[in-house]
Amino acid sequence: MNQILEKIKNIGIVPVVVLDDAEDAKPLAKALLDGGLPCAEVTFRTEAAEESIKMINEEFPEMLLGAGTVLTTEQVDRAVSAGAKFIVSPGLNPDIVKYCVEKSIPIVPGIASPSEIEIALSFGLEVVKFFPAEASGGLNMIKALSAPYTTMKFMPTGGINEKNIQSYLAFDKIVACGGSWMVKNELISRKEFDKIKELTKQAVQLVHGFELKHIGINCENDEEADFVASSFENIFGFKKKDGNSSIFAGGVIEAMKTPYLGKKGHIAIGTNNVNRAMSYLESCGVKFNMDSAKMANGKLIAVYLEEEFSGFAVHLVQK
Repeated sequence: MNQILEKIKNIGIVPVVVLDDAEDAKPLAKALLDGGLPCAEVTFRTEAAEESIKMINEEFPEMLLGAGTVLTTEQVDRAVSAGAKFIVSPGLNPDIVKYCVEKSIPIVPGIASPSEIEIALSFGLEVVKFFPAEASGGLNMIKALSAPYTTMKFMPTGGINEKNIQSYLAFDKIVACGGSWMVKNELISRKEFDKIKELTKQAVQLVHGFELKHIGINCENDEEADFVASSFENIFGFKKKDGNSSIFAGGVIEAMKTPYLGKKGHIAIGTNNVNRAMSYLESCGVKFNMDSAKMANGKLIAVYLEEEFSGFAVHLVQK
């Protein structure tokens, strides 16, 4: 997959921004960055779009900027010249797609049918925008479309919000979702950038879905592990389940048969996508012990953080 699209995949959500006044561009970008989303699709629906992209690119070069609602090749040139790294269009215009492909500009055109997917494939595209997502059948439609077109990935936009984004991102054919609930027009016009920052933080947490999965206790041997698991079963009714390296009690307590990472044990944090969560946490300064990484079917499903917390190692696990 294209490097830019890989970055979008690691972010998981693309804020779709409409700016009527370029003066709002910088504070909006700062709110998104501070909230944990270093990405935005600035739509060409307004006259302020080009200048907004330019201002954000100059002030925040770390921001991954795209231009949305691009309808002409002239707009492609203006957007890229201003600093846009990718192009998004509401539909699939072969002329625009061909123009971008020939210039090696990542483009995600909108589609809503098998025929449009086949046109996208003919241009060698790997990702399309499913738009308008909810009005066009939502996640069920994407799953139906992905069945015959196994190599195609999707970026659904339109009707995506805090209530349904997790269900979309749980499907492995979806690269990211476009959404605007954290950057609503009225919030921008009222210059409520602190509110946008807070909504962005909430959106990031929804994307990753962090939650406590279980706590591992380091035991010296099989006998001690069995004693610990049996105790939780007898006292609290947590059903015991024996495994190769540990014994679980109710899925929340893992008694290790031999000590593993962490002086006392480990804490498992579940997430919707381990790779995406790693990318986000690394941007926050977190380091990982890649020697601990576990794969399944070519996909990263678990990895430990380098840092321990009061004697407990912490690892991410795929939900």
